[in-house]
Amino acid sequence: MKTRSKLRAKTGAQASARPTKKLAAKPAAKTAAKPAASRSARPGAKAKAKPGRGLFLTFEGGEGAGKTTQIARLARAFEAKGRRVIVTREPGGSHIANRIRSLILDPKMKGLVPLAELFLYEASRAQHVSDVIRPALSNGHVVICDRYVDSSVVYQGVARGLEASLVKRLNDQATGALYPDLTLLLDLDPRIGLARVGTRGILDRMEKEALSFHQAVRAGFLALAKKERRRFRVVDASMSRDAIHAQILAALEAHLG
Repeated sequence: MKTRSKLRAKTGAQASARPTKKLAAKPAAKTAAKPAASRSARPGAKAKAKPGRGLFLTFEGGEGAGKTTQIARLARAFEAKGRRVIVTREPGGSHIANRIRSLILDPKMKGLVPLAELFLYEASRAQHVSDVIRPALSNGHVVICDRYVDSSVVYQGVARGLEASLVKRLNDQATGALYPDLTLLLDLDPRIGLARVGTRGILDRMEKEALSFHQAVRAGFLALAKKERRRFRVVDASMSRDAIHAQILAALEAHLG
């Protein structure tokens, strides 16, 4: 569980979009955005949110599903409507959390038992939520996170075989039971995703897992999305980048509108 590339922060202007304005699909972004505006019923519209809370979106999926690309495009779409956006990731996302990330994904960390792996993810997550996510949401920003608690449910719970109740309990303790407003699951055959990842060069510890592990991850995500239909939207990640982006915008309109 990890994010392939670091996303740079960008600060957008104050939100000024009209309530009925919708996002249009835009060309792929070269960079991701950071710092964001108040939560909205849909991008560019006035919020239907709890007072003082921003909009929290997460992206999930297997290796090579294209989360980084689509997060960057969505951040730019929000910014085009005058929104302020924080793009972040797990594991990592802050100075201390990034140090823990380097341990988790190090290919040399052989023999790391599933429970120790889960504790490392939760330690990174607790620091990340405290340093980045909660402050951003309390300031009314839009937060887009590449992986979050659902990745632990699937990677450590389903694929590693840890007890689901234990993973949920630790997730809740690490985050203070903070859950996303919407989770976008980019679904892709792991054979395709791993082939994409293989072109990047050196693989990290999670990418080096067997195909059967990644197949279990995919099945776990789909089962979780079926169980939590109100929060999840499944997007076919085998389509073109533009088609995926259009599906994401439609999912936002349908879920938050």
